[in-house]
Amino acid sequence: MLLPDSAVLSAAIDWLGHGLWDIAWWEIVLYTLVTTHITIVGVTVFLHRTQTHRAMDLGPIPSHFFRFWLWLGTGMVTKEWVAIHRKHHAKCETEEDPHSPQVKGIDEVMWRGAELYRKESKNKETMARYGHGTPDDWIERNLYSRFSWQGVGLMLVINLGLFGAAGAAVWAVQMLWIPFWAAGVVNGIGHFWGYRNFEAVDASRNISPIGIIIGGEELHNNHHTYPTSAKFSVKKYEFDIGWAYIILMQKIGWAKVKKLPPKMLMGDVRPVADEKTLEAVIANRYEVMAGYAREVRRTTRQELDLLKAKGADLSGLKAAKRWLHRDDDKVPAAARTHIVQARAEHPVLDKMVTMREELRQLWLNTSHSREQLASDLAAWCRRAEESGIAGLREFSTRLRAART
Repeated sequence: MLLPDSAVLSAAIDWLGHGLWDIAWWEIVLYTLVTTHITIVGVTVFLHRTQTHRAMDLGPIPSHFFRFWLWLGTGMVTKEWVAIHRKHHAKCETEEDPHSPQVKGIDEVMWRGAELYRKESKNKETMARYGHGTPDDWIERNLYSRFSWQGVGLMLVINLGLFGAAGAAVWAVQMLWIPFWAAGVVNGIGHFWGYRNFEAVDASRNISPIGIIIGGEELHNNHHTYPTSAKFSVKKYEFDIGWAYIILMQKIGWAKVKKLPPKMLMGDVRPVADEKTLEAVIANRYEVMAGYAREVRRTTRQELDLLKAKGADLSGLKAAKRWLHRDDDKVPAAARTHIVQARAEHPVLDKMVTMREELRQLWLNTSHSREQLASDLAAWCRRAEESGIAGLREFSTRLRAART
């Protein structure tokens, strides 16, 4: 039996131990984090904000780069990802939602989210109905879509060549990154746990106000409220790193933002709410209701302070506090009794909850004319300012100053 030359054997062992780059362990970790972050940026900027929601346009250089990189780093097909995500928005939190933790359970989406994607990608009706407008050029048809798994295979070869045996571990992390953070954390936790800036119609949550690890996708409630916005952060304390990259690309001509979250402007207070006020309120209804929620919470705290000063029981109102500013269909059955009790014992809160629903009807009522709705808004403001409730009066005054 012939044994390999000692020099060749030594070189092979050295390559297995160090790879071509022969770098320190922390440099390998850094490489892994950088490459997985590029993948995250590709998903949020290219697949999500550009292809799915058309919130922005990307130039040919970043578009082709992200397509190639996502082929290497994930093997995902653009049309499949886009179609599944569009269906998620169209059928959110229903039986037809491909990955709702409210329907399928948090464990199923969190740990088997990638399997749910693969299953839905085989649904021809989903692909035909929701996959329109995605790349369909020669390289897409003959490489990226046709040989999707070969991309991740090439990434494995590259990693093994650069780092030797350690490259297999690098590749494993790269392959798990999107299934865990995007398919699991965003689609799972993002509809299960976190804070809400806005009362979106679904169960979406902001996982964290700082969006770095998942490229800004942490701000999931913001995104579901304004799905066609290229920017996910809306509050001063929120940060969307994906938006930072978009700004940089826009400065060098690689990107063009098409839509941002609406911003309600404030001017002089009108004597009476009119059609212009109505237009501003409806255009910024989520922000309006978020402001109203702040007044409800502030008034609730004042009621709790009064009870505390009297030495009365606080438990009932505390139990109802987090639900008083929510839409009725979002309130769990276990909290309804506390809300009924709180409203019966606190007329101020009862009035605020009632008027919240009346305000909400301005954009839910499709049978009234524009003139009638403007008249309804003016009447609402008048009742609010005559209610004797400071929170309502101040909110109504700000509403009369709203501009588009």
